[in-house]
Amino acid sequence: MKELSVNHLLGIKYINKNDIDLIFETADQFKEVINRPIKKVPSLQHITIANIFFEDSTRTKLSFELAQKRLSADVMSFSVAQSSVKKGETLIDTVNNILSMKVDMVVMRHKNPGAAHFLSQNVKASIVNAGDGAHEHPTQALLDSYSIREKLGEVGGKKVVIVGDVLHSRVALSNIFALQMQGAEVMVCGPKTLIPRYITELGVKYEPNLRKALEWCDVANMLRVQNERLDVNYFPSTREYSQQYGVDKALLDSLNKEIVIMHPGPINRGVEITSDVADSSQSVILNQVENGVAVRMAVIYLLAQKIK
Repeated sequence: MKELSVNHLLGIKYINKNDIDLIFETADQFKEVINRPIKKVPSLQHITIANIFFEDSTRTKLSFELAQKRLSADVMSFSVAQSSVKKGETLIDTVNNILSMKVDMVVMRHKNPGAAHFLSQNVKASIVNAGDGAHEHPTQALLDSYSIREKLGEVGGKKVVIVGDVLHSRVALSNIFALQMQGAEVMVCGPKTLIPRYITELGVKYEPNLRKALEWCDVANMLRVQNERLDVNYFPSTREYSQQYGVDKALLDSLNKEIVIMHPGPINRGVEITSDVADSSQSVILNQVENGVAVRMAVIYLLAQKIK
């Protein structure tokens, strides 16, 4: 049986194209499972998984929990707000206390970049990074690529523009790595203040004009403006941002081709995209949510095969 080249999913930069192909092949099988009347398989009855979220999350946390339950794993969800972390307990002590309950895998979101990597070197469990600060969010990038593959047949050769707050986005960085690994061309678009200075060193084009970016691309991935991470004003106002970098139906319809619209959520309707764009036939936003469960099932299942 084929297996992943890694024991943890810490970021896209740590895996290879064969890993991505294997995850997608496995996700295809699980997508068929979750569309059956009985949506569960007994694959991971022997595995216990802890979900530890040090930052707020709705969709990612629910998606992971659902994926784990569909695989029949035992699931513990740990809320930091009601935990000893608030009393000053260290990250390693917190996780080791959880692991002493015989946990095999930890899915963690943390505000500090590199937290998942640090944990993988210090505890005996398989670690899945569910987002580390503004660094990486590997399962989101995988489900985004999977959704492009599902809609357009393949990712290789496609042109994808990532629009918006690239500077604070862990989704953007993971997507850039994943898309390039599969042979797609990547462009970023947004106010210069929200684009990292090093971005072109990653082989990514920068286009400040939204219309030009949309005319170039096959897929537009619209990022949320991350107000909770904006410690200074990066643009004059939400209204001005929306006028320059928001996509409405009139703009979409005026393009000389049909492009695919994606969004990692949550959507600020009327800011990044209007409701008629979010709910249009060109949008795959709800497909992304469904695919997220299948892709996370695949990641968890494949990592569990490597737990001795």
